[in-house]
Amino acid sequence: MIDIGVNLTNARFDKDRDEIIMRAQSKGVSAMLVTGTNICESQKAVLLSTQYPDFLYSTAGVHPHDADNVSDTYLEEIRTLAENKSVKAIGECGLDFNRNFSAPKQQEKVFLEQISLAAELQLPLFLHQRDAFSTWFKLLSPYITSVPAMVSHCFTGTEDELEKCLSAGMYIGITGWVCDERRGKSLQALIPSIPLDRLMIETDAPYLTPRTIRPKPKSSRNEPSYLPYVIEKLAELYQCDIQDVINASSTNTRKVFNLGVHQ
Repeated sequence: MIDIGVNLTNARFDKDRDEIIMRAQSKGVSAMLVTGTNICESQKAVLLSTQYPDFLYSTAGVHPHDADNVSDTYLEEIRTLAENKSVKAIGECGLDFNRNFSAPKQQEKVFLEQISLAAELQLPLFLHQRDAFSTWFKLLSPYITSVPAMVSHCFTGTEDELEKCLSAGMYIGITGWVCDERRGKSLQALIPSIPLDRLMIETDAPYLTPRTIRPKPKSSRNEPSYLPYVIEKLAELYQCDIQDVINASSTNTRKVFNLGVHQ
């Protein structure tokens, strides 16, 4: 199992980060991508990844929430980070018009600059999108053939949005959202429409703890050792064997992010 989205530099992991990593390994997680959400967090993600070679990898980029705070040199800083062999994608980048923690036009500017950088460096894009699909897809469309791969992280969109992403050749990241019997129903209905050769799995820890965990964990903090609950739900929805989900998602992830793992 490979978790493509873990916010492992988050302060909620500060007290027991090594234990979290070991617990994930004990549950069969063979690799994880640590998400970079701004320059500081991307630097931390790279540093952490170098401490766990061939197990932790990272992304480098600026999340739309942080778009207003970029420096004049942020793009060069991402480019420098991307020279590290642990960095496997540009991101988490995209648009978030739900909260608008950054001005929409600035989000678009910073997103487009990172799309262009991914094309230049020939690295995949690790993508965020919330309540901004039409603008997000419009910005990405000219680069579909020039960026090696695009991954729609934590996909929770509509049937039409899924069809557009798949038609563009994107990979689809599924989180514990799919385990939510309340707000995850529409996503559950779409799962069979995602070809296994486009599927990736992720926890987005410490967020989106699967609601199918029994007994319910005392802490609300999600962690990568809970990835099997996402897989179990996916296997149920695909009506296939758990190992089929593991094999397909792992193969896709190794290929797209060029990972040196074999499980």
